[in-house]
Amino acid sequence: MTERFLEVQRLVKRFRGLTATDGANLSIARGELHALIGPNGAGKTTLVNQIFGEIRSDDGKILLDGVDVTRMPTYRRVNIGLARSYQITSVFSRYTALDNVALAVQARHGSSFRFWRPVISESAIFDQARMHLNRVGLIACMNTIAGSLGYGEQRQLEIGIALASDPKLVLLDEPLAGMSPNEAERMVSLLEDLRGTVTILLVEHDMSAVFRLADRISTMVYGRVIATGTPNEIREHPDVQRAYLGSGATG
Repeated sequence: MTERFLEVQRLVKRFRGLTATDGANLSIARGELHALIGPNGAGKTTLVNQIFGEIRSDDGKILLDGVDVTRMPTYRRVNIGLARSYQITSVFSRYTALDNVALAVQARHGSSFRFWRPVISESAIFDQARMHLNRVGLIACMNTIAGSLGYGEQRQLEIGIALASDPKLVLLDEPLAGMSPNEAERMVSLLEDLRGTVTILLVEHDMSAVFRLADRISTMVYGRVIATGTPNEIREHPDVQRAYLGSGATG
């Protein structure tokens, strides 16, 4: 996994007097699960929003699979393979889990059916939707109204929706936040299953999950990436210990 798939070069974003990202550099290899860690306010979510195109960068460059996407609108980035989840759960709560994923499949492949009506004839779309639900462990819940799912199941559904867009890179912003231990374990197991099948950038504060999942880890402090390496390298890095992990961190 040495090929550079995502390249973030000296990315800057300022909000009036605050510099949220300050010449941030990040490189992710194709197929890896790359974790981005750091204290609250380090600029992690801002960086993810810049990569996804929801925030326009003031300076720097973003390359996805060799394509300069720095000035591309979000919808074009989605069309070339970006997908993401958010810190706050975002699903169509009144529709079933299957309908949620089917809509994502339809959006990607451009089915002829209109939003929203029964689409029994669109069997291929629902076949794909069931495949993605099975992939994220929710096939038994496919006819459940999304708003009735547990919190952890809704986060799993979000990932199913993201996968339905056939992404090259999935941006996951704190997918374990607010979960019970059992829900968190199911999410970690899901991410373990996905590792290597799609490139993932994971922003997460749960260090036990990060050290268990990540192929490489980057640490962000005051808008800059101060270190990148394997879990062992990051665990032992003196600057990372001082800035974030603490001298007693074991992962």
